[in-house]
Amino acid sequence: MARARIALWLEALQAERGAAANTLAAYARDLEDLEAFAGPDWAEQADRAVLEAWLADLAARGLGAATRARRLSAARGFFRFSLEEGWRDDDPSARLKGPGKARRLPGTLSEAEVGALLEAARAPSPDARTTAAARRAALRRTCLVELLYAAGLRVSELGGLPVAAVRGDPRMVLVRGKGGKERMVPLSPPARQALAAWLDARDGDPALRASPFLFPSRSAAGHLTRQSLRGMLKDLAAEAGLDPKRLSPHVLRHAFATHLLANGADLRSIQAMLGHADLSTTEIYAHVLDERLRTLVLEKHPLAQG
Repeated sequence: MARARIALWLEALQAERGAAANTLAAYARDLEDLEAFAGPDWAEQADRAVLEAWLADLAARGLGAATRARRLSAARGFFRFSLEEGWRDDDPSARLKGPGKARRLPGTLSEAEVGALLEAARAPSPDARTTAAARRAALRRTCLVELLYAAGLRVSELGGLPVAAVRGDPRMVLVRGKGGKERMVPLSPPARQALAAWLDARDGDPALRASPFLFPSRSAAGHLTRQSLRGMLKDLAAEAGLDPKRLSPHVLRHAFATHLLANGADLRSIQAMLGHADLSTTEIYAHVLDERLRTLVLEKHPLAQG
């Protein structure tokens, strides 16, 4: 019974809010954990005391605050849906207080480090001079890094980007973000140049040309995956002399926002380009900049040492 109701709730999230597949899978795992703790009849019988005990157990198991907050969010969403559907006449999660997510400053790269990364991406490998496949791979890599940094895209947005959205040398690209929300993001001249070069190479391969995605792959989704992009960036970081552990697609998104802010862009514009629903999410980049300025003063000011 509970599994069928969970499936209906997840279907509703996907249909009504455009929830991503990764989000739906995480919520399903969260509720499976609740069932393992509270028993098979939890959906009908769990009360506030049971949920509080579950949250305490999550903390005792050493789960982080963000994970516990997400699991409580999954439970809340399911019980609200159960109330609306008439499966229950109460919502036991209504007044529960979660642990709250710690607001951590995002990892990022300096402008010089991004420059080194882009230079490594643009540098032709020895193999790229000998085979068409290697040349395509090199152009693809360059285009990926340029778009990540120039447009601040999420991995899911970049991987699922339709090739039709970038035909004709556009100055701006239409991106479909979280919840199906669309936004326009400008492209820098280097990004447009890398994009044009990749499109030429892509269209030269009949198998790639037939795909609706800008970056086709053999994955189940038919396009670039998070794992393959992460692996490519870590290899590239090593080539650029950077610590691979510091680099991920999201770090380049953070660098995009932080560097814009440092060079005079306003938070509202950055919010629009990142696709943040709430300005408070974007404001964390101001904290990144404040921390860097504070460190600069402490390290470089002549009076800081005494």
